[in-house]
Amino acid sequence: MSTDSADEDLMLAYGRGDAAAFDVLYERHRGPLFRFLLRGISNRATAEECFQEVWGRVIGARERYRPEAKFTTWLYQIANNLLIDQYRRARPETDGEAAEAIFERSESDEAQPEQALSDFEQRRRFQLVLEELPDEQRIAIQLRLEQELSLEEIGRITEAGRETVKSRIRYALARIRKAFDP
Repeated sequence: MSTDSADEDLMLAYGRGDAAAFDVLYERHRGPLFRFLLRGISNRATAEECFQEVWGRVIGARERYRPEAKFTTWLYQIANNLLIDQYRRARPETDGEAAEAIFERSESDEAQPEQALSDFEQRRRFQLVLEELPDEQRIAIQLRLEQELSLEEIGRITEAGRETVKSRIRYALARIRKAFDP
C-alpha cells in the first residue's frame, strides 16, 4: 500500500490484514490527533490515554470499517466521543505540561526572547479562551481550525446539523475575538 493512498483505502487494506497500511495511517494522523486531544483535555497524561484509546478502537474496528464518511471524520468522531466522556468525568484542568506544549509549538525558534515570550503569552491566552468555551463550541472550532473539516463533517462527528455547527463556530469566534480586543 502506497503512502499516497487515500485514508479510506488504507483502512480497508488494514482490515484485510495489511499492517503496513495501519502504519501509514498512524504516521499520517498521530500528530494532529494528539494535538486535538491535548487541546481538548489540557492534561498530557489524560490526552495520551485518550490517544491510545482512539487507536485501540481503530484497531478493534478494522474488520468492520466501512468508508461511509471520510476516514478523518470517523477518526475524529471516535476522539470526540472520548473527549465528551472525559468532560463528563471532570472539567479539564490546565497544568504546566499543557503550557509547556504550547511553548514548544512556537514556530519562531530564531525569534528574540521577548518575541518568543509574547508568542507564548498569546498562545496561552488563546488556550485559556478555548478552555472557557462551552464544550460544543470548543470542539467545533477546534475541528474547523485545526483539522480544517467542513461544516458537514463536523456535524457528523458532533451529531449536529450544519446550521448548528455554523452557529457554534460563529459564537466561539465571537468570544475569542472579544477576549483579544484591546
